[in-house]
Amino acid sequence: MNRNVSFATAPLTPAVKWLLIINVAVWFLLQVLMEGFMHVPFTSLFGLYPGKVIFDFQIWQLVTYMFLHSLQVTHILFNMLMLWFFGAELEQRWGTKFFLIYYFSCGIGAAILYCVGIWIWALATGSQTGLIVPVIGASGAIFGLLLAQGILFGERIVYFFMLFPMKTKWFVAVMGLIQLASLMTSGVSGGEVAYLAHLGGIVSGFICLQVKGFMTRQDWKKKAKNKGRNLRLVVDNEKKSDKPPKYWN
Repeated sequence: MNRNVSFATAPLTPAVKWLLIINVAVWFLLQVLMEGFMHVPFTSLFGLYPGKVIFDFQIWQLVTYMFLHSLQVTHILFNMLMLWFFGAELEQRWGTKFFLIYYFSCGIGAAILYCVGIWIWALATGSQTGLIVPVIGASGAIFGLLLAQGILFGERIVYFFMLFPMKTKWFVAVMGLIQLASLMTSGVSGGEVAYLAHLGGIVSGFICLQVKGFMTRQDWKKKAKNKGRNLRLVVDNEKKSDKPPKYWN
């Protein structure tokens, strides 16, 4: 088996395809055209504002922020490429249903952890900046996909900065450490990148996979127990035989 599989060969699976279409459509039609030219305030309604989520209960922002991006083409281009490269193979392995559960669990979990972290930071420092600055983009969910790639395909070789070969599990570890170091140097609410949301996506993905593993083990135990109950020992006392007793399922 060749472990040097190129992500460029990843198929365009159903859920990934529709996520790409929806993200690009929202960005171009609602943000570039209607917000950029007609000044319709989509970001203020659907971006992630921790203060609005916590104090005004605008909880829909925990989901909708994932479909908004900055007007810079590089932001949505990078996120959509990562969604395709990392997501398509996971959808093939898991199936569409669990892939979507995992994707949204990572994105929503990242938003929740970000809001909680910003709130704690505001209480500790008195700084209200993070509560009123919006977060947009699918990066939280995508970092969750990155974690899953590292766990499921950890031995595969990837090229860091397209130059340095390393196993996927180490690549994921390095990316996580970069996010943590960037968070510590820029502050929880500082800078233009929400590193805390990226880490939140990784943490949420780990929790989701642990829950999936636990439920799978419980299902296996239940099936094994039910199968054991359906076994009956059949013994023929009238005939002498050296053969062991038979079990019927």
